Amino acid sequence: MRPLLLAALLAGCAAAPAAQQATVANATEQAIAPDSLARQLLAPLDAAIVQEVRYHTTNNFTGEPLPGYGVPIVLLRREAAAALTRVQRRLEARGYGLKVWDGYRPVRGTLAMVAWTERVGRTDLLDDGYIARRSRHNQGVAVDLTVIELRTGQELDMGGAFDEFSAVSHTANASGAVAANRAILGEAMAAEGFVNYVNEWWHFSYAVVDPVPFDLPLEEW
Repeated sequence: MRPLLLAALLAGCAAAPAAQQATVANATEQAIAPDSLARQLLAPLDAAIVQEVRYHTTNNFTGEPLPGYGVPIVLLRREAAAALTRVQRRLEARGYGLKVWDGYRPVRGTLAMVAWTERVGRTDLLDDGYIARRSRHNQGVAVDLTVIELRTGQELDMGGAFDEFSAVSHTANASGAVAANRAILGEAMAAEGFVNYVNEWWHFSYAVVDPVPFDLPLEEW
């Protein structure tokens, strides 16, 4: 991780309470909560939920594993993890299940994403909202996921790939079977309190009291 970048992020935090700053995904300032608090507030997913942790691998838009993803595990705030278990149970009753690509993201992982956009000349992805400088993933309240058929393990056709940064990914930009499949995911998630980000059919967030960002590496949880 780039220590100067992290130091700069920490240095600008004293002016406002962490909970206040953390409610805004692209806040200019946010305090990073201590690792000890991350260990208390974050939890693993239900064992029935399939995990394919893309940022632990080279199979993601940066082409390399992100810092902080030393082990392939998805964590969320305990409240969000419990709600996602309820989503899984709803879908199981219909022969479906969840596959999760990302949940809690250490701040250092977000900084690496931002650095990638600058390195390859794609800062438009920051301006367009596909990559956040200050992400709800850092708070453990955002999750990227899709729906699979339990019988086959196959993903439903969502009309576009995870992390496809184009209008194809806009949730409402679909018709026919693709729109129906996105609705299966969206309705199940909404029923348990998750809110979709309209530009990414796979991205949902969950409201918790006093959200704060963490930088605890997954391998140290």
